[in-house]
Amino acid sequence: MELTEAHLRRLQRLLEEGFAPISFPLFPAHVGIQKYGCAAVLEPAGEGRFRVAAQPGLLLEGNISVLVEQGGEQWFVWKSRRVRATAERLGELRRFREELQRGLETAGIV
Repeated sequence: MELTEAHLRRLQRLLEEGFAPISFPLFPAHVGIQKYGCAAVLEPAGEGRFRVAAQPGLLLEGNISVLVEQGGEQWFVWKSRRVRATAERLGELRRFREELQRGLETAGIV
């Protein structure tokens, strides 16, 4: 993955907003970002921008889980591990998504 100075400046702005970097071996050419126990994968794009490359989700065992519905209930799932999608966890994911979207827009990242 090749990041330009513009990419690094934009990442620095996200870090200043409380986001933290995280590595995802399944996405070696991407940047992982986390906050509130949730994470997303960002893909470098032109002009120092980023785009969200993988749906944000709750972190389970260091990986991004997927929100699914099973038996009329919602769960965050990663491989064979799953945790109930409680109102609190769903709220954290919602807050993460909103702040990431705002951070990406304010930092000039789309």
